[in-house]
Amino acid sequence: MKVVGLISGGKDSIFNLCKCVEAGHQVVALANLYPLTCGEEDSHMYQTVGHDAIEAVAKALDLPLYRRPIRGVAKEKSLEYLQTDGDEVEDLYCLLEEVKGKEDIEAVSVGAILSSYQNNRVENVCDRLGLVPLAYLWKRDQDILLQEMIDSGMNAILIKVAALGLDPVKHLGMNICQVQPHLRLMAEKYGLNVCGEGGEYETLALDCPLYKHRIVVDEAEFVIHSQDPFASVGYLRFKKLSLVEKL
Repeated sequence: MKVVGLISGGKDSIFNLCKCVEAGHQVVALANLYPLTCGEEDSHMYQTVGHDAIEAVAKALDLPLYRRPIRGVAKEKSLEYLQTDGDEVEDLYCLLEEVKGKEDIEAVSVGAILSSYQNNRVENVCDRLGLVPLAYLWKRDQDILLQEMIDSGMNAILIKVAALGLDPVKHLGMNICQVQPHLRLMAEKYGLNVCGEGGEYETLALDCPLYKHRIVVDEAEFVIHSQDPFASVGYLRFKKLSLVEKL
């Protein structure tokens, strides 16, 4: 099937694209929802941190990119989603409707692992548009999955941390291979989700097997969103990125 990749730039959405290709599908376009402000916004559905790197990700993958701002909010908060005007899910509907009108797509790549709230909403949108959701990471063991990402050659760095046991000053900018032992330790100690599915951390994939170019962070700003003696929240804001062709 011809697939549009719903991407945040993070390891999960990018790795699911790899799985789509492994399964014989053709990724023909990318889709992304971004916040109206220049910073990071809370969303029940979408990773917004790292939105300033999405164009670089699309260039690295050498695929057309469709983007739309998140104008809605989480109005319908029940587990099963019902179509609701003004809800942020409708932004996804409009985005994928636009892609479907311009590209010959049959399916949507989704990097969901654990959240039924998010997965149900993507499935609702896909059903309404006659598209097939492809979620190859769904319900996978997170420790095994993270190791699989690392073994594939993916280089993804932490760009947001928000959990007990993770320190913005220490862990932001580390790649998943470097931080994996600590994530496992925090999983044993505090019950942290190793892949960050509880919102513990977010990532940006700088390289993966599908990239035609590697992404290099030339300049980034550390932003402390909230100070806390046990679990400070911080993220990276990218100021300059460059692409390096892979040999």
